[in-house]
Amino acid sequence: ALVWLEAWLKRYSGTLLIISHDREFLDAVTRVTLQVDQGKLVRYSGNYSGFEEWQSQQMLLQQAAYSKQQDKIAHLQKFIDRFKAKASKARQAQSRVKALERMERLAPVLTQADFQFEFRDPVEIPNPMLSVRDAEFGYQTEQQVKRIVGPVNFSLLPGQRIGILGANGQGKSTLVKTIAGSIAALAGKITQGKGLRIGYFAQQELDVLSPDDTPLEHLVRLAKEHSPQAREQELRNFLGSFKFADELARQPVRTLSGGERARLVLALLVWQKPNLLLLDEPTNHLDLVTREALAMALNEFEGSVMLVSHDRSLLRSVCDEFWLVGRGRIEPFEGDLEDYQRYLLEESKRLIQQAMSSPAATATETATETEAQIETDINPKLQRQREAQKRAELSRQLQPLRKEIEKVEKQLEQLHQLQQQLEQDMLSPQAAKSMAEMGKQHSQTVAETAELEDRWLHLNEQIEQIRQHGGATTSAS
Repeated sequence: ALVWLEAWLKRYSGTLLIISHDREFLDAVTRVTLQVDQGKLVRYSGNYSGFEEWQSQQMLLQQAAYSKQQDKIAHLQKFIDRFKAKASKARQAQSRVKALERMERLAPVLTQADFQFEFRDPVEIPNPMLSVRDAEFGYQTEQQVKRIVGPVNFSLLPGQRIGILGANGQGKSTLVKTIAGSIAALAGKITQGKGLRIGYFAQQELDVLSPDDTPLEHLVRLAKEHSPQAREQELRNFLGSFKFADELARQPVRTLSGGERARLVLALLVWQKPNLLLLDEPTNHLDLVTREALAMALNEFEGSVMLVSHDRSLLRSVCDEFWLVGRGRIEPFEGDLEDYQRYLLEESKRLIQQAMSSPAATATETATETEAQIETDINPKLQRQREAQKRAELSRQLQPLRKEIEKVEKQLEQLHQLQQQLEQDMLSPQAAKSMAEMGKQHSQTVAETAELEDRWLHLNEQIEQIRQHGGATTSAS
């Protein structure tokens, strides 16, 4: 869905205002970046990556200018301190005092928005971390047992960093919940390695948080289980490193924002010293700064990672292998995210062909058009080819109109020059007959100019109509 939306927005001819923390999505669809920071709005003509590079350069320039000014201030102050008591140098010292007073002070580069953290070293790392044999994943209600994936067999080894791919509803979250122990496997056996300690980030943070408890209460309860010797001040300092100051650390979880709840789950994971991280959409509420911090922390993590995410930037930077969940199976995906995008195209074709063969399918022509549109949306090369064809057809239709506009503009320019010349000549003394003739000629040029201007407007309206209708033919008469 994200790939399709991205392709659709690229073709959209209107104006877009997008708020997103997805770096690759922003880079693909935006051409201007607006930063809201400390009550100021900064505009940059470029996508997010370009803005980030420009911002880094600005920070370096600002820091260099600040350092240079500090050196100058120190030099002036040293002169003042040295010579202010000497009568012969008093005037020069006073001059430098005034220069200091007039100087517009530059601010140092502020980095309070930066956020970094790291996972603590695991106590031990079992090998294998866990093994799954003939397991079936799904859920059970009073009415039915719903099997989603299985049977499944795999072993999870130390150091693996696995990205879980697949469409929504195919069983990615069910897989992670079952391994985490939140729900039971419907069949088969999951064997944990000795010393396995799982850190689970649930897609819905409140699945692992108590809404009426505060962040401090959550950490106190966790510390009693994992590190009973920890003092309350140590817990407060730890929460502070995750931007939970005293007041925020005492607020009920239900009053926290989505981003704050996500950051609290990360803090609790770090405290547990896990050796296996199961992360189900951890970036849903995280801003770009915190996403970058998470990616860096995961790259330094010594244990194993299973990551379910639609954040392609995070998947690229963290995972070195991918598993595909779909059609009731879990299997290794041979390829990268570009290959997965091509797989989505083939899967879309398969679903369309399946729909065409069903009794409720619509006309073959409609289905074929839908298939072509999906292929265009997802396949960048084919999309560029079809867009080039559209541009060529549009250019073919617009060419005669543009030629006529060019001809009209030349005639208008000639009439304007003639009109200006007549007006200039009429200012000088002329015989009555000549003056009458020039007046008549002037009136004709005014009338012809008005007629040509109407034609110019009509031709431009036709061009606009053709553009709006994507190349539909319009009569040029």
